[in-house]
Amino acid sequence: MVWMHHVPSLIPKVFDKFIWNKNRDEKTIYLTFDDGPVPGITDFVLNELSKRNMKATFFMVGANVEKHPNLAKEVLQAGNGIGNHTFNHLDGYRNPDALYLENIEKCQKILQDTLDVSPVNFRPPYGKISKTQSKLVLAQHQIVMWDVLSGDYDQDQSAEKCLAKTIQYSRNGSIVLFHDQQKTERVVKKVLPDYLDFIIDKGFQTGVL
Repeated sequence: MVWMHHVPSLIPKVFDKFIWNKNRDEKTIYLTFDDGPVPGITDFVLNELSKRNMKATFFMVGANVEKHPNLAKEVLQAGNGIGNHTFNHLDGYRNPDALYLENIEKCQKILQDTLDVSPVNFRPPYGKISKTQSKLVLAQHQIVMWDVLSGDYDQDQSAEKCLAKTIQYSRNGSIVLFHDQQKTERVVKKVLPDYLDFIIDKGFQTGVL
């Protein structure tokens, strides 16, 4: 269940070392997609972005990059940003610090070996990362969160509500979170084209983190 489609202003103030949004004075939205690359959905997202000459940032799971290297390359070749999302989509709260850091580095290595990139941007799966982990990660990465959560993964939420809530909270500098994975494929394929058209209709640009 989605309990919060947008991040209350207090949270970024408390966790002020993380990136929650970009410049509120610029009419730019930062689309992000987590968990890919996954055939059937990542390529759909790429096609919809390409139709509108838009770019996004993809926070990739290393194991998926290993399985689908050519799809990962397509994401990069299209001019999109790449971020680290751990190798096995680990929950920071449920894993010891050493294992968590090792998993991030494993993802970093597969991204370097496959795409010849070494991303600065890291997003913790589920948004869950301990204070100790975040301190260690911040020594080498930016931790990028979001201020608009589409909730595309919520099986109890209709595509119509997903679209309406994502539109409602989108504003200058918003970092908007979608997922390019199997569980979200049905909803994303319904929602994303209309959301991208909303971006155009309201005069927003898209930016890469």
